[in-house]
Amino acid sequence: MKKFIYLFVACALFSISNAQENKSAPTSKRASFEKEDTFIFNKTTHDFGTISESNGEVECQFTFKNIGEVPLAITNITASCGCTVPDWTKEPVAPGKEGFVKVKYSPKGRSGNFSNLLAVYTNGSPKRFSLKIKGKIE
Repeated sequence: MKKFIYLFVACALFSISNAQENKSAPTSKRASFEKEDTFIFNKTTHDFGTISESNGEVECQFTFKNIGEVPLAITNITASCGCTVPDWTKEPVAPGKEGFVKVKYSPKGRSGNFSNLLAVYTNGSPKRFSLKIKGKIE
């Protein structure tokens, strides 16, 4: 009977120590994730509001800051629609400096609500990031 009690106590202590290790794991993962981010954008969505087809193209600009330790380069940007044309800082952005993503949207031949995504590819972290433009065409 004594052996059974000792075995039970040993298993309980092992389980408690294992549970304590699992509680601290998410904190360390979160801290390392924050350290991996290498840029931040001033905004991730731009709402053009209501626009008119007859007024032609509209454009907006997103700015970002390199918060990493090495130069950040945007390697490519793809748009979900041919009516959306991106332009961006082509040179690598030094740590602590800012860059831009400019977006032109053509409402020609369209009406109603629109929502387009831009996939931004970088040499930083995250490797792929999404920006969104939206609005309504009257």
